[in-house]
Amino acid sequence: MTTLTKLMDLRGRRALVTGAAGGLGRTMSDCLAELGADLVLVDLPGVDIAPQATELAECHGVSVQLEYCDLEDASQREALAARVLGNGSGLNILVNNAAFVGTSGLSGWAVPFEDQSVETWRRALEVNLTSVFHLCQLFAPALKAGAGSSIVNIASIYGEYGPDWSLYEGTSMANPAAYGASKGGVIQFTRWLATTLGPEVRVNAISPGGVARDQPESFVERYEARTPLRRMATEDDFRGAIAYLTSDMSAYVTGQVLRVDGGWGVW
Repeated sequence: MTTLTKLMDLRGRRALVTGAAGGLGRTMSDCLAELGADLVLVDLPGVDIAPQATELAECHGVSVQLEYCDLEDASQREALAARVLGNGSGLNILVNNAAFVGTSGLSGWAVPFEDQSVETWRRALEVNLTSVFHLCQLFAPALKAGAGSSIVNIASIYGEYGPDWSLYEGTSMANPAAYGASKGGVIQFTRWLATTLGPEVRVNAISPGGVARDQPESFVERYEARTPLRRMATEDDFRGAIAYLTSDMSAYVTGQVLRVDGGWGVW
């Protein structure tokens, strides 16, 4: 009989995480390293992820490779794949976590619908959806050749449900159309890819609810009142989800969306 310890063991597997320096990226990278996976941490040029890499390597005894890539640029994505797979290196796990979010400070982004710009829409979809497609395509041969290979795409509740605008009243927070549309695309692409890369590669998505990050008190109170578990998520709430979907604990699971949302979507 296979033990849970064996099913969770990622030693001998190599995992790439985009947006590795962000809150969820850091937590998921740490979880993967704790389970024994060697890491490729990817973030934007200029983001200092070296201390994070050193900490993960020293704490968990895994190999950590640093890579910088502007995922908005197709040529940089291609160069990233070439570097990661250079010298015959393989890949077993791809976590597409990086995304444009409401704090990006983009022109035509965190504004009323009538003022949201087509250019910013295009840029958001390029990072949130097109880069996910492209990275999956670039790494598919290596993933298919590897053992226990898995892709996990990070979606959002707003890729499944429309926003409740009453939560935002009296705040400067926003919920741009491009974010929800791109995350909805990620969810459908996850299902499409699961039937395309199977049986060699499993493809699933995590759909996070709101994560507590110093939002205005009025927003937090309204959000928590609308959530069955009566709180916003923390980064640690995603450890179990990423461990499950990237390991053999979910060996017969593909094409699924795992909602980590405190029950937001059950009303």
